[in-house]
Amino acid sequence: MSPDLTNFVLGALLNLVFAVLITRFIYYPGRGNREYVFAFLGSNVTVYFVMSLLTRLEIGVGVGFGLFALFSILRYRTDELPIREMTYLFVLMALPVFNSVLATQGAYWQLGLSNGFLVAVLFTLEKELGFRFTETRTVRYDNAALCSPLRRQDLLDDLRARTGLPVQRVTVKQVDLLHDSALLQVHFYASEEHTPGSDPARADRVQGDHQHV
Repeated sequence: MSPDLTNFVLGALLNLVFAVLITRFIYYPGRGNREYVFAFLGSNVTVYFVMSLLTRLEIGVGVGFGLFALFSILRYRTDELPIREMTYLFVLMALPVFNSVLATQGAYWQLGLSNGFLVAVLFTLEKELGFRFTETRTVRYDNAALCSPLRRQDLLDDLRARTGLPVQRVTVKQVDLLHDSALLQVHFYASEEHTPGSDPARADRVQGDHQHV
């Protein structure tokens, strides 16, 4: 087997291994959307082979990046991709670009190091290690008297008791004194949304826009 063919095959296998690792073990457990998995892996493999062909034919890396940019701005004629899925798509289309270049040069240690670092970053972000994110829900509240700044703690305690959510802070968006109601934005830590002892039925009351409490 010639060195060029060896680099091509090993590069393709390593690229596929890291693409499957990202898709199956980082993205898929939390979402599991079949259509996105198909798009991620299909795009990844296709871009790798196109980039390898362009590199072997010495057309130039610039043309390859131009093609990569064309793929990156391609919009599907279905629902618009969520930002997280769009990020995964971008990553899995960028992956074969530098993998093909490094494989052609035989720089496998650089390929493994860069891919491993990327996998570690994605895993850390997906598992929210070291981060504590907040969720926001908009609710229609039926006790405008508690919306006074002087009774903010009473408002927080009442929202926690009635929703079962660990509400950290609340923003009063609108007060309707005529109907004794208010439009609130409640903020709570996402990791604590379903804490032990909380009532899921009560939590469901704030799972959409303009719900009543």
